[in-house]
Amino acid sequence: MFRSVRLRLLALALLPLMVVMPILLGVTMVRWIDKFDDLLIAKVASDLRIAEEYFHRIETTQAEAVAAVAQSVGFAEELFRGGESLAAFLEARRQAAQLDFLVTFSSAGRADPALPESVRHLARMSAETGARAGLVLFSNVELAQLGDELAHRASIPLVETQAARPLARTVETRGMVLLAVYEDPRSGMILVGGRLLNQNLSVIDTMNDLIYRDLAAGADQRAGTTTLFLDDVRISTNVRLFEGERALGTRVSEVVWQQVMVEGRPWLDRAFVVNDWYISGYVPLTDISGERIGMLYTGFLEAPFSEQRSSTVLTLVLAFLAVVCVSVPIFLKLAQGVFSPLEKMTAVMNRVGLGELNARLGKVKRRDEIGQVANHLDHLLDQVQERDERLRSYANDLNGQVEKRTVELREANQQLEATYQQLIVSEKLASIGEITAGVAHEINNPVAVIQGNLEVIRNGMGSDAQDYKIEFDLIDGQTHRINTIVRKLLNFSRSDEASEFPVQTDVQSLVDDTAILVAADLRNDAIDLEINHHAATPDILVIPTELQQVLVNLLINAAQAIGSDGKIAVETKPSQHNGQNGALIRVCDTGPGIASEKLAYVFDPFFTTKLGEGTGLGLSISQSLVKRAGGHISAHSALGEGAVFEVWFPGVDISSQSDNDSHMQVDIMSS
Repeated sequence: MFRSVRLRLLALALLPLMVVMPILLGVTMVRWIDKFDDLLIAKVASDLRIAEEYFHRIETTQAEAVAAVAQSVGFAEELFRGGESLAAFLEARRQAAQLDFLVTFSSAGRADPALPESVRHLARMSAETGARAGLVLFSNVELAQLGDELAHRASIPLVETQAARPLARTVETRGMVLLAVYEDPRSGMILVGGRLLNQNLSVIDTMNDLIYRDLAAGADQRAGTTTLFLDDVRISTNVRLFEGERALGTRVSEVVWQQVMVEGRPWLDRAFVVNDWYISGYVPLTDISGERIGMLYTGFLEAPFSEQRSSTVLTLVLAFLAVVCVSVPIFLKLAQGVFSPLEKMTAVMNRVGLGELNARLGKVKRRDEIGQVANHLDHLLDQVQERDERLRSYANDLNGQVEKRTVELREANQQLEATYQQLIVSEKLASIGEITAGVAHEINNPVAVIQGNLEVIRNGMGSDAQDYKIEFDLIDGQTHRINTIVRKLLNFSRSDEASEFPVQTDVQSLVDDTAILVAADLRNDAIDLEINHHAATPDILVIPTELQQVLVNLLINAAQAIGSDGKIAVETKPSQHNGQNGALIRVCDTGPGIASEKLAYVFDPFFTTKLGEGTGLGLSISQSLVKRAGGHISAHSALGEGAVFEVWFPGVDISSQSDNDSHMQVDIMSS
C-alpha cells in the first residue's frame, strides 16, 4: 500500500490530524481525568476535615456545658438541698444541653466497682485539667443502668451488607457514648453528662447539613452523606437503604475496615457504600484510652461526577470527529493537484523501466515545483537514453577485451602453478640443508666414541678382552645409531616414484622418525623435545615424506621461536573433526607466542615474523600439503603464552577394505 506516492503523501498530510492530534487529545483527557479524580478526593478530604472539626466541637461544647452546670450557683444550692430538687435541676439542665443523661457521683466513691472505668479515667483527668470529654463504649448492661430507653436505642440489628467482613453476631448491643466529666474540687462531687450516639440522627444530620449545605434543594439525598460507625456498623447515618429508610445496621466493606480500623490509616478513595459507589473519606475514632472504636465517614455519590466526566469526554471525541469530517475532504481536494502529476511521472518511469526508453511526459504547463520536476525528468530520460546507447557500444568492446584478458590470466595461472611446485621443492631442500649440519654432528659423536673404544681395545687386547664387553656393546649401539640417522635422512630426501603416492601410515612411528632428524638442532639450543603418544591413534593415508616435511617445518619454526632453553611438546591422539574420526598431531612450544593481529596471516604465502630469515612459505606450503591429504591445520597463540599448531588427518576406514584388494577406502575431509 505504501508504495503508492498518493498514499504516502496523503499520510504525511493527514498524520498531524489523524495521529498526532488524537494522541495529544488522549493524553490531555487522561491528565484531565486524573486531575478531576484528584479534585474529588481533595473535596472529600476537605469534607472529612470539617466533619472531624464539628465532632471535636461537639465534644468541647459538651465538656463546657457539663463544667458550666457543675460550676453554677444553682448546682451548689441544689446539691445542698439534695433529693428530688437536685434530680429536677439536673433533668432541666440535661434537656437544655441535649444530653441523654446527667448524673452525679461522689469523688470519694471512685473505687466503687459499679462506677464505670471510663468515668473514673475522665474524673482523674478532670481533676487535673478541668472538664474533659471523650468517646467511650458502654455495654448494654451499663446503658441499662442509666436507663432502659438508652439500652433499647443502642441495640441495632445487623443488616447483611455486600463486601463486608463475616460476623457471627446479628445485633450490635454496645453503645458509643460521648461522655463529659467534671469533678468539683469544692464539693467533691463528679458530674457526668453523656450523649448516646447510637441512632442519634440529629447529630449526624446537623453535621451533614453543615458539610453539604451548598447542594441545591431537591437534590438526590445520596449526593452528600455522613455516617458514624461503631467498629464497622453504621449506628448513625443519613445513607439510605431503601426509599426514606436509613441504612442503620449496615456495615462497611472489609477492605475499608482493614485499612482504617486495623491499620489506623484514613481512607480517601472511591468505595462501595451499602448499594452504590461513593467518593468516600473514612477516619478512625478513638476512645479516651486511645483505642480505635469506630469511624467517621463523609462521602458523595460518584455517579453524577462519572456521568459529567463521560459527557465531557464524549463531547471532545465528537468535536474531534467533526473536525476530521470537515478537514479530510479539504485535504483530499488540495492533494489532488499534487497527486495527478506525480502519478503521470510514475507511469512514465514504469514504461522506461520496462525498456521503453523513448517514453516522455511532454511539455508541462505548471510553473510550480511539480512542473519543474516533470520537465527535469524528461531531460534526465534523454540523458539516460543517450548513455544507454553508449554503454551498449562499450559493452560490445569490453566483451572482446575480457576474452583476451581471460586467456592471459589462464597462462599466468599455469606459470604460477609451476612456480609453486618449484617452491615446494625449494622449501624441502631448505629443510634438508638445515638438517644436514645436525646429521653431521650426530655422525661425529658416534665416530668419536668408536675411535675411543677402538683405542681401548688395542691397548687391552688379549686374554683380558672379555673384561671390555661393555665397550664392545657400546660400539655396536653407536654404530646402529649412525645407520638409523643416515637411513632416516635418506628417506626424507628420497624422491623416487613410490614415495609420491599416499600410503597407510602409522602417525606415531612417523613422528618418532621425524624427531630424530631435528634432534641435533634442538640439543644445540638446549631445547627439550617431549613426545607423548596416546593409545589407539588411527592410521592415516598420506605421502610420508610430505608429512615429514610438515612436521620438520613446525619443529624448526618452534625451535627458532624459542631461541634457546625451552621446551617443545609433541602429542598424538585420536580426534574427531566435523564428526569424522581421525588422528591429531599437536606441536606446542614455550616461545614468546604470536600476536593476535598476526595469527590470522601465518598461513599466507611470504608472511614471516623472522625478518631477514626464511622465505615465509613454510607454513603456507605445509597447509597446502595437509589440505591435499584431506587434513586440517590450525594455529592458536597469544603473546607470552607460546604457540600451538594442530594437524589433523582423517583415519583409514579399515572396515571398508576388500578381502581381495589391498586398496584402502578412506574418508577424506574437505577443508
